[in-house]
Amino acid sequence: MRAMLTGAAIGVVMGGVAVGVSAVAWPDPGTSNSRAETYRQLDLFAEVLARARADYVTEIDEAEAMEAAINGMLGSLDPHSSYLSAEDFSAMQVQASGEYGGLGIEVQMEDGFVKVITPMDDSPASRAGLESGDLLTAINGKPIVGLNIDDAVEDMRGPPGTEIIVSVMREGEDPFDVTMEREVIRPKSVDWKTIEEDVAYIRISTFNERTTDLLEDAFEGIADELGNRPAGIILDLRNNGGGLLDQAISVSDKFLSGGEVVSTIGRRPSDIARYNARSGEVFQNVPIVVLINNGTASASEIVAGALQDRGRATVLGMTSFGKGSVQTVIPLGSDRGAIRLTTSRYYTPSGRSIQATGIVPDTEVAQARVSEEEMARIRRFSEADLPNALTNEDGVEREIPHLPKEQPPEDYEGEDYQLDRALEVLRGGQMSATETPQAG
Repeated sequence: MRAMLTGAAIGVVMGGVAVGVSAVAWPDPGTSNSRAETYRQLDLFAEVLARARADYVTEIDEAEAMEAAINGMLGSLDPHSSYLSAEDFSAMQVQASGEYGGLGIEVQMEDGFVKVITPMDDSPASRAGLESGDLLTAINGKPIVGLNIDDAVEDMRGPPGTEIIVSVMREGEDPFDVTMEREVIRPKSVDWKTIEEDVAYIRISTFNERTTDLLEDAFEGIADELGNRPAGIILDLRNNGGGLLDQAISVSDKFLSGGEVVSTIGRRPSDIARYNARSGEVFQNVPIVVLINNGTASASEIVAGALQDRGRATVLGMTSFGKGSVQTVIPLGSDRGAIRLTTSRYYTPSGRSIQATGIVPDTEVAQARVSEEEMARIRRFSEADLPNALTNEDGVEREIPHLPKEQPPEDYEGEDYQLDRALEVLRGGQMSATETPQAG
């Protein structure tokens, strides 16, 4: 069974597909009283459905009503659990193959709106200027407010070459429409280049089935171009909404030499798994800066947290999204779809949970200037703000919004202040460590 760490997606890999599970056993409630209460509630549900079928003002679609009830139940658990109809499950499998028609955008429901988590690099969504935190309210003039996330996602999918108009609400701006053309999305999850002749810049935009292979290609290209090892590495995980757990582990493995990467703990004390890096990292002892922001979520937080806890990198930017849970896709049969269910929490090598709190950077640097007045008007955008989000079991709360410790100077004329600062950190040697810890 394959685990994933991401929200609902349009045009991005949504996660691994669990195989070999055809049925889910009814759990034993444990006591006769609780079992009786469960049956009483099921009787109540059947009565409500019968009343609606008999007396509602128009004839209802019972299948749709049942699916909505299932989704409502799963959605009440946490914002990342949901039901996938057979059609949606099939579409998800197509997405996992790495080629499909879509917009290249990852979204999450919030207060009845579809909120953009991150647009995928070089996608219709990113080229149209959609930003993390945007609220989508209508598609082709049809309101999507109040729809469940899967229905909203389905409305945004379609054949490549077809046009779609999305209505957008953005903080501090009047509502506006964006016209996009759906494309065949072939996610290239890793890009790289050299900066200032001897620094390697590696951008990972998502964690799909090809991410580690593409990262290995990037390493080969960097070594060939530089003729040796780089003077430093900047690993950019900004606006990376997550992906596959095994890919987050294997990517972390490339930068570590032994030792723990992440651990997961499920409902039962026995449901504990620890994942370790192998010996033999790439570019050993080359200093690393990891770039993060509030769009850095899930699998990308595992990588950032592992390199931070292991003292292998300096993390620079703004506090990440804070999704510290793992979802498993469980098929229910060929014609019954699947459920995407939160099955465990994950922990960084030091044993900390980042659920609802996020990865706090070693060096807090904003990408753009913001005043105290603007801070008061900015809506928070993190896991902690999602309806029914799991709390942090350690009782830790996310930092309250505050003026960043460092902002671009008023006369800054560059294009990417956080990247510029990462270069300065590498050049100045302001690293948390320059040697790789060994496995203990």
